[in-house]
Amino acid sequence: MFDPPSRTDELYDRVKRVIPSVEWPAFVEDIEAILELKRRRNAVILAHNYQTPEIFHCVADIVGDSLALARKAMETEADVIVLAGVHFMAETAKLLNPDKTVLIPDLGAGCSLAESITAEDVCLMRLRFPGVPVVTYVNTSAAVKAQSDICCTSSNAREVVESLGRPRVIMLPDEYLAKNIAAQTDVEIIAWKGRCEVHERFTAEDIRELRETHPGVLVLAHPECPPEVVAEADYSGSTAAMSDYVGREKPQRVVLMTECSMSDNVAVAHPDVEFVRPCNLCPHMKRITLANIRTALDENQHEVTVAPKVMERARHAVERMLAI
Repeated sequence: MFDPPSRTDELYDRVKRVIPSVEWPAFVEDIEAILELKRRRNAVILAHNYQTPEIFHCVADIVGDSLALARKAMETEADVIVLAGVHFMAETAKLLNPDKTVLIPDLGAGCSLAESITAEDVCLMRLRFPGVPVVTYVNTSAAVKAQSDICCTSSNAREVVESLGRPRVIMLPDEYLAKNIAAQTDVEIIAWKGRCEVHERFTAEDIRELRETHPGVLVLAHPECPPEVVAEADYSGSTAAMSDYVGREKPQRVVLMTECSMSDNVAVAHPDVEFVRPCNLCPHMKRITLANIRTALDENQHEVTVAPKVMERARHAVERMLAI
């Protein structure tokens, strides 16, 4: 008698190019449990592009970069949102869905950028540069967003900066993103000293070595990389922009200068593209696992909350960004 393929068999067929068959059995039980828990709790999982393939392709309902997750979070009719990403992303989901339960599987999933600045720092910057508007990267806490005029992501930063119609803006907290945007606009940008611990490790020399060892490779760099890396690359854009670029241009060989799992996740949809993988891993993103996603759903663990006064001001900064 013919046995139809199981749901997990179908899922493995999707990711078999990036997950060895010997590893798959270790994921199956958690995946099946998560799919059932989502159905029972009317829950959705939002997964950032840096999540591992078994999360990104097998249990997530909504995937993308920070901007995509922010936009799509508002559209869900689920009662529960599980954020497979880092804490500031879960806070942003809560800001846009105040009446929903938002869970993060591991409270330790932080961000070097978010930790580089406080709300008090923003207030001091306003005192130092009176009247200059503050553009805050979404990679920040809700408390920092609440002290800002408007938020931005790596995919819309230039658009946000120029939308203000001002000759000078403060852009926090990513120093390299601010410098890379400053090179694209006539607006004077005052930067902070925050850096992403993943992207700051890439160097222009890394790119030159990759070109020597992998002739013809196309180099795509995230704008959180140092300006000299962006200058050396063939293209620079957000994780969503890099993914779109690969799909549109279909290069024979490509390297994505960003977090490790991004290449695996994009490779699933592009079997004819060779991905060279320099691996700078985000330790915070990798704290999210199938096991703790399952626990979060099963035990309603690590609910994310935002103080009401912070909520109102921070949501305004995010919504102002989304309105552009």
